[in-house]
Amino acid sequence: MNIIDYPDREMLAMGLADMLASELKNCLLVHEHASFVVPGGTTPGPIFDSLCAADLDWARVHVMLSDERWVPEDHERSNAKLLKEHLFVNRAAAAQFLPFHQPGETPQSAAPILSERLAGEMPISLLLLGMGADMHTASLFPGAEGLAEMLADDAPLVVPVTVAGQEPRISFSGPALGGAMAKHLVIYGDEKRAALEQARGMDVTEAPIRAVMDSLTVHWAE
Repeated sequence: MNIIDYPDREMLAMGLADMLASELKNCLLVHEHASFVVPGGTTPGPIFDSLCAADLDWARVHVMLSDERWVPEDHERSNAKLLKEHLFVNRAAAAQFLPFHQPGETPQSAAPILSERLAGEMPISLLLLGMGADMHTASLFPGAEGLAEMLADDAPLVVPVTVAGQEPRISFSGPALGGAMAKHLVIYGDEKRAALEQARGMDVTEAPIRAVMDSLTVHWAE
């Protein structure tokens, strides 16, 4: 795990966007397409605002979310909505989006369908993640029902997630995320940096971020 410190969040957003664009370009030099998995939430918005203008062959970039709340894409809690507002504009509007949410399905019924449908996108070419102070990443939360199975080596690509008090969710599994060819994590503040350091010595079921720590590049700013 390699940690890159930035003087502030604006510099992080610009620097990381440049790095992601460069890695996508390099991937497209040797592959027909690049599978690009990104997080939801508010953290990646400024990164996407810079990345969307990158001069690359976006039509060959297949964008997927690391996880999603099971709500329609126009819902204010939808991660897909954030992508449409911040990433799929400018040059990146040409990218192909492969959504998780399937109208008429539940996370439980959609997960096997998506696991089969997205198999051709594996391994993930480029992965960008966030992390909570509780050391969750994607929707792999400590205490989630069946978390150990979601993190096991034989887990399916896509798993339904049930967390008490939250909307139903769907997420890439631990091995799907951990097997990415290039992995980046963005975190802000001392609390999350301390949590990341603490996670190194914890079991993966207590600190799911451990599932992606091998060869992980961490981007941090206060």
